[in-house]
Amino acid sequence: MQLKVILNAVEKHPGFVYDETRLVMDAKGDQRIEVDVRPRQGSKAKCSGCKQEAPGYDRLPAREFQFVPLWGIAVFFLYALRRVECCRCGVLVEEVPWALGKRPLTKSFAWFLSLWARMMSWTEVSRSFDTSWESVFRSVEMAVEWGRAHQDLSGITALGVDEIYWKKGKFLTVVYQINEGAKRLLWAGEERREKTLNEFFDWFGAERSNLVKFICSDMWKPFLNVIAKRIPHALNILDRYHIAAKMNKALDEVRAQETKSLKVKGAEPVLKESRWCLLKRPENLTENQSIKLKDLLKCNLKTMRAYLLKEDFQFFWEYSSPTWAARFMDQWCTRTMRSRIEPMKKIARMLRAHRPLILNWFVAKEQVSLGAVEGMNNKLKVGIRKSYGFRTSYALKIMLYHKLGDLPLPQFTHRFC
Repeated sequence: MQLKVILNAVEKHPGFVYDETRLVMDAKGDQRIEVDVRPRQGSKAKCSGCKQEAPGYDRLPAREFQFVPLWGIAVFFLYALRRVECCRCGVLVEEVPWALGKRPLTKSFAWFLSLWARMMSWTEVSRSFDTSWESVFRSVEMAVEWGRAHQDLSGITALGVDEIYWKKGKFLTVVYQINEGAKRLLWAGEERREKTLNEFFDWFGAERSNLVKFICSDMWKPFLNVIAKRIPHALNILDRYHIAAKMNKALDEVRAQETKSLKVKGAEPVLKESRWCLLKRPENLTENQSIKLKDLLKCNLKTMRAYLLKEDFQFFWEYSSPTWAARFMDQWCTRTMRSRIEPMKKIARMLRAHRPLILNWFVAKEQVSLGAVEGMNNKLKVGIRKSYGFRTSYALKIMLYHKLGDLPLPQFTHRFC
């Protein structure tokens, strides 16, 4: 079977003909396939401005357009573009159906790179297919722009809002759809201010916002202010993960303070190397950590009292009734305020201040996937690590939309991967 037959099967363009094909060596000594393309006899060129047919003017020197590699060999289309004399736009270069403007890639190769970029880092894709990082980035950018222009935003009833630290002093605000069975990144914006979240609701639109029944967030005040203003009808749920994270931070603060105090007094350093014994869930401890924790529980230390308070609060999430959960939280806060452990008392004051929003968790837990926000955040962080960091927030957002946005794809004549 000739190569031209294969190309006509997977990449046929009306008005153009595949001419000669040849296997040659490039300047690096690598093999490459060159395919000459010419206009079909009698076909007219189309103006790249208005997309209408126009008479040809002259021909430019032949250009190369990189196509999807075949059998691991790079493939290039060679075509001399016609200049057209358009009565509307003046003299312009013709539009060719396989090209992306002035880029040296065919559309098929760009979509091919973008599909691989969902599974690998952009650097790995550029090395694997012997192209530039810039070409991979532009291909992903094209796929994201097309996908976000064609995505379906109907039926969204649950949102998750969070902020992500991605480099020193830089945050992104991210908004997810967390409907049961439909989890994806909807939007990402720079910084974590009221203005940022307001930009999301402006993009999302008032009509779609009115359909939102649940929104999950942390206790960041700018987020709570915007949510109360823009979708007051939605049930705002505070994320369980952030409450647990704040408790762990408070416990670690107590441990650090008491370790220093014991050192100053010249007492036995019993808390040395105990950090992860206290912060990890008991079921996740190693054998040595379990032994260490058992020994620590015999000591009358502030740290261990704080640890017991933290572990005791885990029973709060096991209630099914908001009424009984509220009673438990009130009793826990009372005991904690009497503990004379300031970091834990700060947690109790925080829980009391956000009591209604925390209890909303029990109303929504059977209707919304409340762990989806943290699950999506973990995928997001893995994507950032695999990509070896980004210099600009724009490139980071393009990567996140591409990997987590569940964006649609166009109908292809042939799928290469």
